[in-house]
Amino acid sequence: MGETCGAVTGAMMAIGLKHGKARADDHEAREKTYHHVKEFINKFIAKHQSIVCRELIDCDMSTHKGLQDFKDRNLAETHCIRFVKDAAGILEEIFLSSK
Repeated sequence: MGETCGAVTGAMMAIGLKHGKARADDHEAREKTYHHVKEFINKFIAKHQSIVCRELIDCDMSTHKGLQDFKDRNLAETHCIRFVKDAAGILEEIFLSSK
């Protein structure tokens, strides 16, 4: 849809799985999760200037024309793979520092 990058969304889900609350009243886990999500987003933005897909790839995949442009320019290979690798690297840094 061109909104939040899938690599970013996946990283936020991983942070939630690792640090998220298991009980409704676990406010400490919630705060820790929010902290790490903000940390991840700040690092990703520092590296790529955005977390918004259409801004990252300069293409709006929510339209037929944009989707065709995405395919024609091979953006999955030239851009998206890099975003996934960078997201994984940032996530690894966060997980290693939060032990």
